[in-house]
Amino acid sequence: MGEGVAMERVSLSPRQIPYDEWMKNEDIPVYEAAAGTPDLFELPRRPWARTGGSGTFIQLLGAKQAERGIYVGEIPGGGALNPEKHLYHEVIFILKGLGATEVWWEGEQKRTFEWGEGSLFAPPLNTRHRLINGSRESVIFMAVTTAPKIINAFGAHDFIFECDYKFRDLYDARDSYFAPTEDRRKEGRFNTNWHTNFIPDANAVFLDDMEQKVSGGQLTGYRMEGGFPSGHMSEWPTGRYHKAHYHGPGAILIGLMGEGYVLVWPRELGVHPYSDRRGDQVLSIPWGPRTIYCPPDGWYHQHFNSDSRPARHIAVYGPPTALSGFSSVIGGDFGANVSFREGGTLIDYEDEDPVVRQNFEEILGRKGLRSAMPPVKYRAA
Repeated sequence: MGEGVAMERVSLSPRQIPYDEWMKNEDIPVYEAAAGTPDLFELPRRPWARTGGSGTFIQLLGAKQAERGIYVGEIPGGGALNPEKHLYHEVIFILKGLGATEVWWEGEQKRTFEWGEGSLFAPPLNTRHRLINGSRESVIFMAVTTAPKIINAFGAHDFIFECDYKFRDLYDARDSYFAPTEDRRKEGRFNTNWHTNFIPDANAVFLDDMEQKVSGGQLTGYRMEGGFPSGHMSEWPTGRYHKAHYHGPGAILIGLMGEGYVLVWPRELGVHPYSDRRGDQVLSIPWGPRTIYCPPDGWYHQHFNSDSRPARHIAVYGPPTALSGFSSVIGGDFGANVSFREGGTLIDYEDEDPVVRQNFEEILGRKGLRSAMPPVKYRAA
């Protein structure tokens, strides 16, 4: 097994659905892949008349299953995007640059907040908003939306983009709405969730210890008002890796720090795909800063840090129902945090395929690094 094989571009749908037709009419590139792409900056961008910047759409199988839209946008130095509003949710992650966003209801006062690299925020549903570049360098950002669900359901673009309804239960225009909070709550046996509408820098956020997902690692969830988005940030040391798990589609992960790879395989291959001589069906995606990947519905996935530095990523999903399909709740806890032996979908180190660790140690050795994984005594399958 190599450290990673770039995902091929694949056709995800033989027929045009309303969202596909809308993307085509926006006249910017559409990048398609099964699970991910190694570097968002390498995707070609083209001028985008509707936004006033440039961009490219991304179609990944898991995101398509969850009716999630993804795009990368660019704002030229010293410029700004066109004001827009829409009846789908959108979350924006700043990959490069600094600037500000204006948010307002029609005929009412604007609220403005500043952001920089690593910032995450979501313009409230159907508010008019505008992104402004605060420097001479280009701003590059990634957005995740519920546009496919809304466009496929209604199709009427005038309604989606020009509806005047004000969702005041989701946004009350208070000055503090986009101020980062200190509201961290222990919710469930394993998760601490940060309730905030603005993350200033996901690269620098303090994270909570969470050994359940990765030895020596940290994980903190976040929740924004209106249920979109939710997600988590995770960090773990060099020479270590996450436990494999699966859930429904819709988790979109962005690499922030470190380098490594992700293993992804259909759950039908079982817990021991290599030992069962089906390792050729396991996909390996290289990842680092600006990598994006999205596991398809019910596929195991496992994150490895083969760098000399700590690894960190941020996951974006949607409302609590986003990870449907094979997602489950066990005693109030997300099933991907619970061992499959207890009814969940997580593979403990003692239960994983021994070849997984062997391959990881070989990759580290070629880099002059050593595994920091705790000793393991494998259990019978």
